[in-house]
Amino acid sequence: MKIKIITAAALAALLLSGCLPAKEEPEVVNDEQQETEQRVIIPNMQLSDEYYRTLLPYKKSAARGLVVNKLNSKYNVVEAEGGLMRLSHRKFPTDDHFFQEGQYLDEKTVRAWLGHKSEDNPDGLNPPAAGTPEETRRDVPVYVAHVIEQNYLKRSSEDKIRLEGVSIGIALNSVNTTEGGGEIPQQKIEEEGKKAAAEIVKRMRKIEGLSQVPILVGLYKQSPKNSISPGSYFAVSTAEKGKDVLSGWDAVDEEYVIFPTSSNADKYRDVDTNFRNFKQDVDKYFTNFVNVIGTGFYQNGTIASMKIDVPIEFYGEAEVIGFTQYLAGLIKDHFPAMRVEVSVTSVNGPVSLIVKEPGKDEPYTHIYGN
Repeated sequence: MKIKIITAAALAALLLSGCLPAKEEPEVVNDEQQETEQRVIIPNMQLSDEYYRTLLPYKKSAARGLVVNKLNSKYNVVEAEGGLMRLSHRKFPTDDHFFQEGQYLDEKTVRAWLGHKSEDNPDGLNPPAAGTPEETRRDVPVYVAHVIEQNYLKRSSEDKIRLEGVSIGIALNSVNTTEGGGEIPQQKIEEEGKKAAAEIVKRMRKIEGLSQVPILVGLYKQSPKNSISPGSYFAVSTAEKGKDVLSGWDAVDEEYVIFPTSSNADKYRDVDTNFRNFKQDVDKYFTNFVNVIGTGFYQNGTIASMKIDVPIEFYGEAEVIGFTQYLAGLIKDHFPAMRVEVSVTSVNGPVSLIVKEPGKDEPYTHIYGN
């Protein structure tokens, strides 16, 4: 694929217009990790090297229902899962590994781990909570908010696949859950995260099928409930094959920044200036929109991509076409060197999509319903 299309409607439009390669028959192989040999389908097509191919039929995580309840927002849900997949690239390359949601940690196990340690729940990863439930809520913080499991598989022979490794994301609260609230210091978040990671790896080694495979662990600091940006991973480590200890931690320098920003940091200044100029040019064309918000993704101190949301109040077809064309030109002028994705929406849903890839002269545009 030349561009990353993230919406079903846009993907359908490409299929109809013939932009995708001709359909190929998927491969059918056997899954070695099943107690009874089970046939699975490997899709032949891979959208890009950013993505893993996923085995079919698709298997949901054994603890899937917890992710929405335990993370603070939809932004954190998407990034905690997607960011862990991105970290997994370094250990499980996308060209020869297949993705599957976690099949080893069930909901009962994860619920126990997320609780406070006690006589009734010796597996709790959070500090002991003595006293009544009311006192628990008031006095004892919850550091570990969620544990995400992902499985990565690989061919073991021409017609079989096997589990090659597991990735674990540990989502940590950045705001104290006690009555007083307040931010949790980064040093404390890191300390509690690494302590939980060491314990989780030891426990996973005792699970049948996980005694020998590599286990990658990422520490994720989730953003507060009222934030419109996600948190980010800040550390990663791996327990190699057969080891029940992690081999040392590497820092992960990733963050999301909302534009326009009030920060005076030098690394945001040029992008913020470009975004404000872009926003002014949008204002000149149409005044009846709600607001323009940009979310920049930074890696190693440099912006890697930008997603821009443009909610509008009008919905006339001619206006939508004209506005989308105008926005596409603005993206070329203001953000020539980075990946930019612009979503135009109204109260009725998505209106248009613009994607500008770095190094490309022309952005991809799609108007929904056309």
